[in-house]
Amino acid sequence: MSHAHPSSSYRQIATQTATPGQLVLMLFDGAIRFLDRARLGFAETDPLAFNLAVNNNIQRAQAVIHELNTSLNLRDGGEVAANFRRLYDYFDDRLMESNVRKSETELAEVLRRLGVLRDAWAEMLRQHGESGAAGGGPALASRA
Repeated sequence: MSHAHPSSSYRQIATQTATPGQLVLMLFDGAIRFLDRARLGFAETDPLAFNLAVNNNIQRAQAVIHELNTSLNLRDGGEVAANFRRLYDYFDDRLMESNVRKSETELAEVLRRLGVLRDAWAEMLRQHGESGAAGGGPALASRA
């Protein structure tokens, strides 16, 4: 019988009990974590380790950004959701360019901008408490 890693169990419970706003924050944190790992990969001297660290972590961050993008509620979110859609598309394009060129510049830009979004989102959750978090804001998914 195999046992799940304790942090994996914690993450599973956290995502099942989180409010929609907290889930968005978790997605921001995940994308940032993957981009930090990719950034560290640029320091690898072994070509295989370099490519694996950069490519795999950029792709993981892109998957998180894709989840954020597809979770947007464009019908109810109006202009805010449309602006987030354009921003997430831009992030995806910049990360694709970073991965193809193996350039840290584009990755660093997305990482910086995601950090700003993450901090603003966290502040919004703090200011609105659980009632603000439960609504998730206009850019959050209707399915969340």
